[in-house]
Amino acid sequence: MTGLQKPCPNCGFLLSVYANPVPTVDVIIHVDQGVVLIERKNPPLGWALPGGFVDYGESVEHAAIREAREETGLDVELTGLHGVYSDPARDPRQHTISVVFTARARNVHDLKAGDDAGNVRVFSREFLPQRLAFDHRQILDEYFSE
Repeated sequence: MTGLQKPCPNCGFLLSVYANPVPTVDVIIHVDQGVVLIERKNPPLGWALPGGFVDYGESVEHAAIREAREETGLDVELTGLHGVYSDPARDPRQHTISVVFTARARNVHDLKAGDDAGNVRVFSREFLPQRLAFDHRQILDEYFSE
């Protein structure tokens, strides 16, 4: 795909702009009672794994730890790489590629919704919410079948 040429607003230099997928992370935080999910305040609505966009200059590992803390109040230790999800239709807003990590919480008693989360709860495998955002049902089904 060829990029579009746009002038820099400061100096006029022609910049190439590409329509590339956007990197994101999701975190499966496993605690004794199940997994931690957040209820999204912004569309697409529904329950979801904690996660979000990777900032420029940030590693995916750091982004996962940051997003977990921002959305759940939990400090997590990443325990593994669950998988990479790249279906162009996985996010209705834009094409994203998500790196999904597994993690354990260091401070489960600090569970508190924050940032983009309207609510945060622990769900057991048997009682996952019906409405899960993005492709998180697929991710959790694969996680629990391992």
